[in-house]
Amino acid sequence: MSRPRGTDGSLLTSLPWTLSALIVAMAPHIPFIPIWITVIFVGCVVWRYVIERRRGVLPSPWLRGALALGCFLGVLATYSSVSGVGPGSALLAVMAALKLLETRKRRDQFVLLFLSIFLVMSSLLREQFLWSLPYLVVSMLIIMSAWLRMSAGESQTARQSFMTGGRLLLYAAPLAIAMWIFFPRLSTPFWAVPIDTSRATTGLSDTMSPGDISELSMSDEVAFRVSFEGDVPAARDRYWRGLVLTRFNGRTWSGREPSISRSSREQVQPLGERVDYEVTLEPTRQQWVFALDMPYAWSLSRTFMGPQQQLARTTPIDQRIAYKASSYTDFRVETDLSSMYRNWYSELPSGSNPRTAELAREMRAAAGSDQAFVNAVLQKLHEEEYYYTLEPPPLGRNPVDRFLFDTRRGFCEHYASAFSVLMRSVNIPTRIVLGYHGGELNPMGGHLIVRQSDAHAWTEIWLDGIGWHRVDPTAAVAPERIEMSASDAALDGIGEAWGFAAPSRLLHQMTLTWDALNAKWNDWILGYGPETQNSFLKWLGMEDPTWRKMMLTLVGLVVGLIMLISVLLMSRYRPPAKDEAAILYQRFVKRLGQTPDTGETAQVFALRVRESGRVQAAMVDEITDAYLDARYGNGGDEAFARLKEAVGAMR
Repeated sequence: MSRPRGTDGSLLTSLPWTLSALIVAMAPHIPFIPIWITVIFVGCVVWRYVIERRRGVLPSPWLRGALALGCFLGVLATYSSVSGVGPGSALLAVMAALKLLETRKRRDQFVLLFLSIFLVMSSLLREQFLWSLPYLVVSMLIIMSAWLRMSAGESQTARQSFMTGGRLLLYAAPLAIAMWIFFPRLSTPFWAVPIDTSRATTGLSDTMSPGDISELSMSDEVAFRVSFEGDVPAARDRYWRGLVLTRFNGRTWSGREPSISRSSREQVQPLGERVDYEVTLEPTRQQWVFALDMPYAWSLSRTFMGPQQQLARTTPIDQRIAYKASSYTDFRVETDLSSMYRNWYSELPSGSNPRTAELAREMRAAAGSDQAFVNAVLQKLHEEEYYYTLEPPPLGRNPVDRFLFDTRRGFCEHYASAFSVLMRSVNIPTRIVLGYHGGELNPMGGHLIVRQSDAHAWTEIWLDGIGWHRVDPTAAVAPERIEMSASDAALDGIGEAWGFAAPSRLLHQMTLTWDALNAKWNDWILGYGPETQNSFLKWLGMEDPTWRKMMLTLVGLVVGLIMLISVLLMSRYRPPAKDEAAILYQRFVKRLGQTPDTGETAQVFALRVRESGRVQAAMVDEITDAYLDARYGNGGDEAFARLKEAVGAMR
């Protein structure tokens, strides 16, 4: 016997609530999943509602099976996998959409609401932004209200369902807070699972071509935040070292894969005072770890220093991390360099940018020494008509030649690349460092904000007796860019000629306020790890917090809270005290030995008792009249006294 596929419209009142819960749960996934899944989800929602409204027929099992198979293969083709947050969220959205097409009864709607809860929770696996908490509360309130609306009576309003759902959330809040505080924290969170890598990320790449960093500098996204233990270094000293590029093919600079160098840290000779700070790095899905130039110590696990004093991690950074580091802004690096490495750091492709090579040889011969040549190049960039801009013209073949002799307009990568080619053309070892420069101090949060717009490229050259040291050719062209951050330059009007767009002061102040709130959220909520938990529990009075102590405390708190909530619920929903008049009337009924039928009124029951002849009719009428007057009339205490006396006199 085939199963009926038609609908009768019985879900028309509750289905919109279920659809609303699904839409709210799906909302945070839309920016991350393919557009075709969103289209399928919306199509199924509209399709199912139209079917219910028109009392139509649900799709056949064959059609639903074909759709399920097609969507599964689509997810597999899109992600090349079905495991991880990205593919898992996509499959969950597809399951919810296709489940709608076989929803016939209210128990099917319960399954959809379960799927809504999973969709809400899975959105937290990607990121826990500041707005995640209000979204979580609102979405769960809508889901619970939809749940209550399915079993609500005709007299219960939507407002009453929302109020009931809100009370249930309030009852659950103390349990959630207790478990969050006392449940032993792991160094790696539960949500550290593979995420989808199909979505593009904003940040520095491991290569540099003309125009790469200028495009990145249009982004206001936060790269990382820094909290200093002492004074904040001056802007000219805030070079945040990332990766180092050593190979040049005539147009593009590239570097090596991260590798451990046992001697790279020993090559650093610290000078001056140490700077201690903590970095909160946003996800980059790359291995590079940014630190103030020059890093000397760091706390991040599985992190090493490479051969060019760059920090990297063994695994890509796919979630926000915090680490402490120590650096020296005054330093020396590797004063001795072998002939093999001199040649390697001076290598250029043959035949590329010939005009630049000829200019370098002429200037070096006129200068007489490497240091004088470096100064002459910087003086040339400073005195001649070279311009710093975010919108440089295209360069084409031999880009360094065209930049130095024709366009004369460029961003930091243009100047770093041209300077490096000039140096290498006369056999001066040179390498390019990619990272960030500057950063904006947030006065409300007390931390430094380094944005993608602060991305920067500079050079390091090696000279006899000095070793590797920084030379930033951008400072010769636009010294204001080095003396302040990109955002400061934009707000002061200096960066307008470079192409930086300055927001209004009010909007900028609101952005800083939001950033300060985000930083506190990261520190207090997302950063609540093992160390923070131990410190907090010691502050609460728990000496030497251990797993056993925390679990016992948690169990005790949960049991106590459940008992307290149970008492509150019992006191709220306990039946009202029985009316005294009703108690006396029940005593009268018991003495009669007869029981009123279901729905039988006192007057009808009295008539039946009089007809039985077992009790005097006058007595029955007197008790019945006194009961009705005491319980439903205006007799008050006088009627109750008459009822009590009449029942007491009954034998």
